[in-house]
Amino acid sequence: MGHDAPVVHPTPSEAHYIYTHPKTSEIYVATHPSAQHAVENWAAHNLTPSEQRRAEEYLFSVRQNWENPPRPSCPYGNCGPILGPHDIVGTTFYIACNMMLAFTLFFFVQVGVVPKQWKTSVSVAGLVTGVAWYNYTFMKDQWIETQVSPTTYRYTDWLITVPLQIVEFYFILKASGPVNPALGSRLFLTSLAMVFFGWLAEIDVMAKLVGFVLGMACWLYIVYETFSGEASAYGKKLSTPAQKSAFNTLRVIVSCGWTIYPIGFAIAYLCYFDQPAGVLSGLAMGALNIIYNLADLVNKGAFGLCVWSAAVSDVE
Repeated sequence: MGHDAPVVHPTPSEAHYIYTHPKTSEIYVATHPSAQHAVENWAAHNLTPSEQRRAEEYLFSVRQNWENPPRPSCPYGNCGPILGPHDIVGTTFYIACNMMLAFTLFFFVQVGVVPKQWKTSVSVAGLVTGVAWYNYTFMKDQWIETQVSPTTYRYTDWLITVPLQIVEFYFILKASGPVNPALGSRLFLTSLAMVFFGWLAEIDVMAKLVGFVLGMACWLYIVYETFSGEASAYGKKLSTPAQKSAFNTLRVIVSCGWTIYPIGFAIAYLCYFDQPAGVLSGLAMGALNIIYNLADLVNKGAFGLCVWSAAVSDVE
């Protein structure tokens, strides 16, 4: 049998160095009991009780840094139930989740304040952010524990919230008078198809480029409908400035704000045709999720605020 390696105890000068350089020594102290004992012994003889308490409080406050640091298998320093200190992507998941909850509570409180012709629209805005909040509670957990894109949860969210947002156009137009029901159905089904094609492409049921092109075709139809088609014609007949403002702002969000999603998809996937969703490089996956999270904040939160702003400014 081989002999165990001798235990080397830090000298008093080394213990002093460890104490005065905690950022470079905390991992060593935490993983070497002999070093921890030497530091504690040195501190007991050289520090006042208040200084010892400050040292213990510091080590406790930065404990996550050495317990869960960035490493090859976990590049953002988490991969557990706690958000890592270097996980910018995970932080955007938490920000989006919290903001969606705040938006939801705000919109539903405001339903009782806005004029009756706007109650349905503001309720839908609350439903959109409420569904998003629920799905983000799962998305953020999947990311911090696995650092893999929560593709299924994200598209579960979009397949519900995107059609609801599109229906807002119909509700705003209908509040001003009769509207062709087929318009609402076309917008709803087209928005559903747009998200569905993107999902099939991300999970490799459909080629990336094919799914991207079909999804873009659906989006361009929605843009056409709101700027030059039947929806635009109804929009010109809206009776109040508030309704006109809401309609115009919503179509700007759909035409400009929604471009963030295909841009993110193109950056992440169109250069990686042979990679399925969740097998992107760490950098591409992180960038894609940051783009999607920020886009959701703008396009769901701002979308709802636009409707609410028009509602409170409308005069019955």
